[in-house]
Amino acid sequence: MSDPTDTSGEPQPEDATYRVRRGASGGLAAIGSVWRERKWLRRFTYLCLAGFVCLAGFWNILTRDLPDAGKLLEYQPPLPTMVRDIDGDIVYSYARERRVQLRFVDFPKPLVNAFLSAEDKTFWTHGGVDFTGLAGAVVDYVSKLGTGGRAKGGSTITQQVAKNILIGDEYSVTRKLKEMIVAHRIEGVLTKQQILELYLNEIPLGRQSFGVQAASRAYFGKDVGDLDLHEAAFLAILPKAPERYGRKKYEGMAITRRNWVLEQMVDNGWVSRADADAAKAKPLGLIPRRSESYDPSNGYFVEEVRRRLIDRYGEKAEDGPNSVYAGGLWVRTSLDTEMQKAVRASLRKGLLSFHGNRGWTGPVAHIKDMENWQTQLIVSNRTIDYKNWRVGVILDTSGSTGRIGFSDGNIAALTNVADKAKVGDFVVAEPVSAGTWALRTVPEVSGGMVMEQPSTGRILAMQGGFDFGLGSFNRATQAERQPGSTIKPFVYATALQNGMTPATQVLDGTFCVYQGAALGQKCFKNFGNEGGAGRHTLRWGLEQSRNLMTVRIANDTGMPRVIKTFHNVGIGDYKPYLSFALGAGETTVERMVNAYSALANNGVQFPASVMDYVQDRNGKVIWRADPRHCDPCNMAEWDGKPMPRIARKGKQVMDAATAYQTVHMLEGVVIRGTAVRLRSLNLPLFGKTGTTNGPTDVWFMGGNQDYVGGVYVGYDSPRSLGGWAQGGRISAPIFKDVVEATRERWTDRPLLAPPGVRMVRIDRVTGKQVMGVEPSDAPKASVIWEAFKPDTEPREYTAQDEFTRRRDALVAQIAQAREEREAAKARAVAGEAQDFAEQQGGLY
Repeated sequence: MSDPTDTSGEPQPEDATYRVRRGASGGLAAIGSVWRERKWLRRFTYLCLAGFVCLAGFWNILTRDLPDAGKLLEYQPPLPTMVRDIDGDIVYSYARERRVQLRFVDFPKPLVNAFLSAEDKTFWTHGGVDFTGLAGAVVDYVSKLGTGGRAKGGSTITQQVAKNILIGDEYSVTRKLKEMIVAHRIEGVLTKQQILELYLNEIPLGRQSFGVQAASRAYFGKDVGDLDLHEAAFLAILPKAPERYGRKKYEGMAITRRNWVLEQMVDNGWVSRADADAAKAKPLGLIPRRSESYDPSNGYFVEEVRRRLIDRYGEKAEDGPNSVYAGGLWVRTSLDTEMQKAVRASLRKGLLSFHGNRGWTGPVAHIKDMENWQTQLIVSNRTIDYKNWRVGVILDTSGSTGRIGFSDGNIAALTNVADKAKVGDFVVAEPVSAGTWALRTVPEVSGGMVMEQPSTGRILAMQGGFDFGLGSFNRATQAERQPGSTIKPFVYATALQNGMTPATQVLDGTFCVYQGAALGQKCFKNFGNEGGAGRHTLRWGLEQSRNLMTVRIANDTGMPRVIKTFHNVGIGDYKPYLSFALGAGETTVERMVNAYSALANNGVQFPASVMDYVQDRNGKVIWRADPRHCDPCNMAEWDGKPMPRIARKGKQVMDAATAYQTVHMLEGVVIRGTAVRLRSLNLPLFGKTGTTNGPTDVWFMGGNQDYVGGVYVGYDSPRSLGGWAQGGRISAPIFKDVVEATRERWTDRPLLAPPGVRMVRIDRVTGKQVMGVEPSDAPKASVIWEAFKPDTEPREYTAQDEFTRRRDALVAQIAQAREEREAAKARAVAGEAQDFAEQQGGLY
């Protein structure tokens, strides 16, 4: 410190630093004195410090786990998956909530103003929190302490966005504080328009609707752009009580609240007094609660699409960003609605025809607890889309009469009640007069059908039973059944691939396999236990579906080669037993149709698909049935090089000439064989019938090079359909009905042969080449055109050939008789032995 006087002793001005230090020293001394002397000051200071520490700790806890408001910039709400058909029309949506996303510019101004008037009139000016409204909410909260009531009000639209999307709806002061903090942060991240867009798209408004567009459809059956003023005002009241105001018994409360919103709009200058009064005079105009209306004929198809999407992307939001019920996918399917309707109608007709007058076969389902029968009926989701039939519950019975209850609560008289019907049965009924319904029967027998486009593998139609509303089990894709004789063409194709021709002569005679001393000889039989018919061509054997010829061909060709063919075309993987050549192995209609599509497409097979491609919510294609790429196709300018060529998509699973030869023989099945019922269509069709052992299942597979279809009919728990049941009698007519319903789509163009196949005139019976005679169009013409690979044509038929044919036929008859005697002796030695084909699941 400097001396305030100089050496001469004269006074000098005080140094400024010195004066400050001296003053501070004196001040600290004074404060210290006060601190020591006044105890209350010390206590107050400690209390303030403790309060500050507690406040800081509470703030840290309150804000520590708060979500980042910036997430809203990338927020993607859960959206349903939309399904389109082959033409791009929406046919279904997978949704547990109604949601439709709109942009801010899509919301009509009256609707926006109605919501602002009802929820947050200062929205455009506050910073996320309306402190005036908050004060009122605090008063309401304090007044309801201890009463169990829930305070209302105080939340701005921004706070509601924070609650609905980021925080949750927990009822607590802490949640309210978090909501305010996050709302303030949201205002710093999003524009007012973005906040309002989120709000109007996400707010829950009842009837499983989220957002104003979904609610507008649910309550008024119209889009937001078509709403009248009174309708917009009604939607604005829903956030307060979304499940109350839409009910009939609260209609008076809803009108009062709606009119209050209209008054608020007048006070805010957003609507004129005259318009508001006119809107007040109108009724609510709500439509009844209803589910989305989609064509139920597509049920099995869209359910199969759903299964495959879930396998690929998951079901819920936590399963991934592209989940079925939250990912907002857009799915283009191969569903052809016209073909689908024809397939459903034809299969139903066939099932009803088979059922005939067999009577009531039992209930759809059954419940024991009748106290809440209506709820159980609703939850079961059992419906039927046939004529004006409905599913209901039998409430009581008295002889052949009773009462039936429906899901809407209505109760009616029931007639035609079967003896086996019981109270609690879910049954199908049809109205017969005012207030009276009659019991009806859904056929117990069922089946599945598929129609496919062989040139692409696209499944155009699929029906998995009588009605999807009665059960989602899809017999076209999920039922493993024995295909019977429909598998035989692939046995013949294997033989053609390994040296035989359609004109090759094969013995139709007894064929036995020695199974050892214990089992003895096990012999195959033709359909109906018919004996052999001597030597015949492969064509005749396939046209007449001869079992004995088929197993002999399979044995001569080699069963390992045959089952390899089955594997290559996707029918299934089987062991090399001869019974599998007659269809003992299990497969599905879908796989069989896809295998026949390979035949129709000259051996090129495309994977069977129900979806063409899948897009995410932003329109990006994330999956395609056709995985091929062509990068040069997208060049901005031509580089002068040859035009790009896209590789073929399909896989060559069978030699093209072999496939065509098989199809050409299968045309004979329609012209003069087991599928002759289709001949009256006057179309170039190929096909094959199948009837399994029992018979338990009856099949038909066939089509042309544009469409291939397949159908089976049988009981879900396999049992005999009756001795008269055959594929040609039951299943072929179902296919025929589909063709007739879509006749204009089926071409008259003959099936085209691939390069290298030679068409040669042959004698239909002997298979020998014929010169100088033109083949006839008559079904049983003696001379026909036959398809041969190069250098495999038979030689010309001569008189010596006729002598040889007759001689061979006589020798075959003698040999067959001898074999039958030997087989009988073997059976006598081994005791009562079962037929080998039956033992192995063998089929006709």
